[in-house]
Amino acid sequence: MTYRTTTPDHPSHWRRWLRTTAFLFVLGGCGGGVETGGTGGTGNAVFSSGTITGFGSIVVGGVHFDDRRAVVTDADDSVRSRDELRLGMTAEVRGAAIGNDAAGTPVSVATSIVFGSDLLGPLTAIDRAANRLVVLGQTIDIGAITVFDDVSLGAGPAALAVGDVIEVYALFDAATGRYGATRVERKSGVTAFALRGSVSRLDSAAKTFDIGTERISYATFAGALPAGLANGAPVRVRLRTAQVAGAWVVSRIGDGVQRPLDGDEVRLDGRVSAVVSATRFSVEGIAVDAGAVNTAGVSLGVRVEIEGAASGGTVVAAKLKVKSESESQAQDFELRGSVASPNTAASSFVVRGVTVTYSGSGTEFKNGTAVGLVNGANIEARGKLSANGTQLAAARITFR
Repeated sequence: MTYRTTTPDHPSHWRRWLRTTAFLFVLGGCGGGVETGGTGGTGNAVFSSGTITGFGSIVVGGVHFDDRRAVVTDADDSVRSRDELRLGMTAEVRGAAIGNDAAGTPVSVATSIVFGSDLLGPLTAIDRAANRLVVLGQTIDIGAITVFDDVSLGAGPAALAVGDVIEVYALFDAATGRYGATRVERKSGVTAFALRGSVSRLDSAAKTFDIGTERISYATFAGALPAGLANGAPVRVRLRTAQVAGAWVVSRIGDGVQRPLDGDEVRLDGRVSAVVSATRFSVEGIAVDAGAVNTAGVSLGVRVEIEGAASGGTVVAAKLKVKSESESQAQDFELRGSVASPNTAASSFVVRGVTVTYSGSGTEFKNGTAVGLVNGANIEARGKLSANGTQLAAARITFR
């Protein structure tokens, strides 16, 4: 990806340049094997939206972000800790590019991370044969890239029961109206539900609309409504836990979309959420102008990867890739960090809270062997999720 150089000729650019310079100065003493120059656009602002697919730095949209100094918030604007970030969460990360690592992977320093789920509510139906769940009237598909929290759901989907309150991070398929789960957690002590989706059957007089099959009422909501509230628009609502007259009652409402700033170099990994024309569409609520690239295969609900730059509130695509469902479900995950809790009997260890398993025949070792998997060993593990979605089955472990 080629990054532009931005001259700080405006006060806001100067402030961003000074913040970036400060971050780069601090990071310079931290090591990490980052090569500046070439592609990567050292110092340029970067925005990436997608699923968290790795740690060691946080990996979103194929970009590695050093997250040690990032301000982390959730979709309700509450400040959270970076230690609460987990594989499979959907997130938007803003930062500054510092170059590429030795493998040519783009690396940036994160200044802010926003994560948010699509559904939080009671599980009302389970179809184990079809790998589908129903929460707040919405159908959720479980696949090979669905991460199950190994603390609250240690047995994966088998641990779920009707009546559980669960939180689901997902990519919404506007073509089918279903959600492709990327992470599932069981919750307790929940005082409000949440739902993100597309508005339909908007009735501005009655102050109601639908998300899927569910009626939502904002008649008693006294706050500001999101700009552009209309049929087809994305919305994220926080709901009271009891319906009134067959409708869920809103306690908070927004469009649920974090957008890049003009001048940001952008990476998007998500589904097409709206189509205006063959070259203009939205990805997870973010407008895209794809007039300069091949848009063959782009349609509502299709998963795409976009690289480009934000201008006038729109991402002008320089690269576009349409991902098939088989490609989407073949996602690799990666973890970099220190080994903790090594268990030779179980052929496992833990990195950044994730249990990693390995085998003599199924795992390739580089720069070492399984004997070196001791507390504190610095490694990189890559692989796919275990069958129940709670662990990483390492295809390759590299000692660093």
